[in-house]
Amino acid sequence: MSAPELVYKVLTGAEMEAFERDGRFEGSNADRRDGFIHLSTCDQLTETVDKHFAGQDGLHVAAVDLSAYRSEKVKWEESRGGQLFPHLYEPMLLETVTAYSPLQRNADGTVRLPVAG
Repeated sequence: MSAPELVYKVLTGAEMEAFERDGRFEGSNADRRDGFIHLSTCDQLTETVDKHFAGQDGLHVAAVDLSAYRSEKVKWEESRGGQLFPHLYEPMLLETVTAYSPLQRNADGTVRLPVAG
């Protein structure tokens, strides 16, 4: 099975505002601490939000096209429970985001994926 090309980044309201203004995202405090931008697949997204963003309001979800980045800048690395997570080792560019929206949940509690409009 090949790696998905579309992955997701959760951003705070302030991060999303700066991302829209600057056209690039250098990473959250946790991203900068770890040396890469943490991303999630669609199957990992809800657990990521529940674990790392619990109780936070004003969050946004951005769909990121990994095929826009050089392959050596994207690494799939083991993390939570042995799962492979996509990590981006350079700034995330707004032009590589296919859609973004405020974080919303489906009726079953899963995070709703942003769709290009």
